[in-house]
Amino acid sequence: MVTFFVAFLVSLLVALVLTWRVRERALAWGWLDQVSSSRKVHVRPIPRLGGIGIVGGFFAPLCALFLVDSGVGDQFVSQTSLIIGLFVGGAIIAGLGFYDDLKGAGAKLKFSVQFAVALGLYALGFRIEVLANPFGAELTLGLLSLPLTVLWVVGVINALNLIDGLDGLAGGVAFFGVGTHFLLALMRGDVLLCLLMVSLAGAILGFLVFNFNPASIFMGDTGSMFLGFVLAAVSIKTSSKSGTAVALLVPVMALGLPIMDTLLAMVRRSLLGRPMFSADKEHIHHRLMSRLLLSHRTTVLVLYALCTLFMVTALALHFANSLQSALLLSGVGVVIMVLMRKLGYLDVRHMGAVHQTRHRNLELRSLIRSVTASVRAAGSFQELWSAVRPLAQGLNLSALELRLRRPHEDVNAGVVFESQHPDAGGSAALEVRLDVKEEDALLGALRLVWRDGRAAIDRDEELALEVVADAVAERVGQLVALEAAEPERIIALRR
Repeated sequence: MVTFFVAFLVSLLVALVLTWRVRERALAWGWLDQVSSSRKVHVRPIPRLGGIGIVGGFFAPLCALFLVDSGVGDQFVSQTSLIIGLFVGGAIIAGLGFYDDLKGAGAKLKFSVQFAVALGLYALGFRIEVLANPFGAELTLGLLSLPLTVLWVVGVINALNLIDGLDGLAGGVAFFGVGTHFLLALMRGDVLLCLLMVSLAGAILGFLVFNFNPASIFMGDTGSMFLGFVLAAVSIKTSSKSGTAVALLVPVMALGLPIMDTLLAMVRRSLLGRPMFSADKEHIHHRLMSRLLLSHRTTVLVLYALCTLFMVTALALHFANSLQSALLLSGVGVVIMVLMRKLGYLDVRHMGAVHQTRHRNLELRSLIRSVTASVRAAGSFQELWSAVRPLAQGLNLSALELRLRRPHEDVNAGVVFESQHPDAGGSAALEVRLDVKEEDALLGALRLVWRDGRAAIDRDEELALEVVADAVAERVGQLVALEAAEPERIIALRR
């Protein structure tokens, strides 16, 4: 127990110091999560590299084991595959998250790296080879072991990433998962798993000091993907030693909230024709705030209570027989169904509009793909305007305006393109403006006006237009850089 306490204390202190230092440096260097999207919940720019503190806090006591002569250290050092999997895989995933936080990584890059790391873990012996069945005999996977293991690792990584939407939420959810594994490992006498879990618990708590509402720093993808990776890898490697029921049910129940939220997002986006990897404000935490009118902090506390339910259920399943397991799972199922009904996920009154929404969103996605492709191919400001003009007809606009300027120009300088469609409705006007920004540099604005009687912009259209504005900002930055490098190739446009 002394080793566990020391490991927890070391990880806690390292995470505290690293998170504080990263926050100060990020503020000084301008590495902030800007309020540039309607998907953001926070209202001011906040540093988002706090995951560095979690990563450093977790590895600090484990690295110390290589230097300290102890029984636990000898046991840890002897686990070569575990060390390689956690250290190398964790470093790669944390590096991917760090790159995404600073530069932005597309879905293809993220999934390519995640699948590669998951395959590496499988080669090192991190494998799900049987499925527990509380209602009967266990199922041997055979050839299905590889795809299920890979999907589990990639799924948990992205589930923790998706749940990271409120101050303290992802860290708290991960902490409950860590607590579940620690208690079960302690009951089984699994010293190595206990050591890993107390190290991760200390790192999470050290970070949460700065991240609980109101947060002064976010973990970013560096932290959320790293937490998902460690929880996925450790649950496979260590739980497989103690029985198949634990190997399947405990990880699922311990991470019940992010897994449930991810599955709901996949079903929701598929039914409504939205891109599978698009962001929205329909996650469980968003609906708790919007439908039950809960505050930011209260929402997080309610979700902590739900995580406690999943944690207690996971622990109870460890000792339950088949009948008791069935009753436990049925009880949790009822709680989940009631919650889903309260949050509007099971509201059958709106099912008739699903097909119509899906058809409209598929058309919208086709329009946005075409527009953004044209934007990225534009060779001048005039061509940029030609690229975005199809929005007017596609969105039934009465007016469309694009203002563009170079970063060094005065706010009133630059060029203005405008298209008027007076026949597009005759009701009161709804005007929406999206800033065209590259980091902190304002490069212009996109203004859209509807006169079709709507009182607010449709959520799917809003998200789609943010994609267009981001593409325009990226291309304007590239054109400005090209003009600086080869000024004779650019014909300047003035208002």
